[in-house]
Amino acid sequence: MAVYQIDPLRDPRWAQFVQIHPRASVFHTPGWLETLRRTYGYECFGLTTTPPGNDLTNGMVFCRVTSWLTGSRWVSVPFSDHCDPLIDRTEDLHSILDWVVQESTRARTRYVEIKPLDSGLRLEGSTRFRRSEEFRIHLLDLGPSVEELYRSFDKSSIQKRIQKAEKERLVYEEGSSPALLKKFYHLMVMTRRRHRIPPQPVAWYSNLLAILGDKARIRVVSKDGVPAASIMTVSHGRSTIYKYGCSDERYNNLAGNVLLFWHAVRDAKESGAQVLDMGRSDLDNPGLIHFKSDWGAANSTLTYWRFPELSRSEKSGRLKGRKIGGYLLSRLPDRCLIAMGKVLYKHAG
Repeated sequence: MAVYQIDPLRDPRWAQFVQIHPRASVFHTPGWLETLRRTYGYECFGLTTTPPGNDLTNGMVFCRVTSWLTGSRWVSVPFSDHCDPLIDRTEDLHSILDWVVQESTRARTRYVEIKPLDSGLRLEGSTRFRRSEEFRIHLLDLGPSVEELYRSFDKSSIQKRIQKAEKERLVYEEGSSPALLKKFYHLMVMTRRRHRIPPQPVAWYSNLLAILGDKARIRVVSKDGVPAASIMTVSHGRSTIYKYGCSDERYNNLAGNVLLFWHAVRDAKESGAQVLDMGRSDLDNPGLIHFKSDWGAANSTLTYWRFPELSRSEKSGRLKGRKIGGYLLSRLPDRCLIAMGKVLYKHAG
């Protein structure tokens, strides 16, 4: 079966297709891809079995990440939690993945990574892709009423903390203004330091807000004029996605992050969204998994796939590098940590 390349930023069929496909997310959209191009210079391309001149019936999207530090690779897509192949027929999917294997090998690409949300996708054995990493993904059904959703939350860890946060008279703000971005990024630098990783450059968040428009929102709560916690959500179609969260740990006892999620739930429901995607969680972070589950979100396995297979030495090297790098990064001044993020994230996609 013939496979055709398209430019998802210039071919109007891609935007139209993503707008109507039930499994499309913000990570498929020209807006997300343009943010990647503008911030990091990634070249994106789409693949389909639909001949030129016809309305698209299927497609996958990739970015070429060219790096002297981490090697060249194709990723579907960078800095996304997931990016489902928008393909309904198995034969079309296999044709596209066969093309990817052949062409990436010919281009001497180090590896290709895909992040399907569909846990029922069977790739092992029928394709040359193999499992590389696993996470938990948390999806909250927004079908019930707001009152029913509230009653479904865990009483002690969520309901009582919402009530506590409301009593604390935290000041809530939302939008996409430079002032809110400044508060958000200040908290993001603090949080990434605690996690021993550098923050993404502020240009990444600024470009997301500018390009996605009202589909991207920053939410901040403050106590006595000091930002305490913040999250960023992005939306597309029937889903709102919690993408980034950060806080000043000195104010964690005020439950500001819980109040922010509660606002996000109500706003998503009011906007007509059917799902609040609460994002992925690492398997070695049971506290985060438990927190998201307490909201009533269903969680399932999210598997990333790679060609060629990730070797044992690569896995070991990754873990060792994270430990050593994290120790060093946690001791850098903020300006150096931010500078490191500007340099490294282009190679990390």
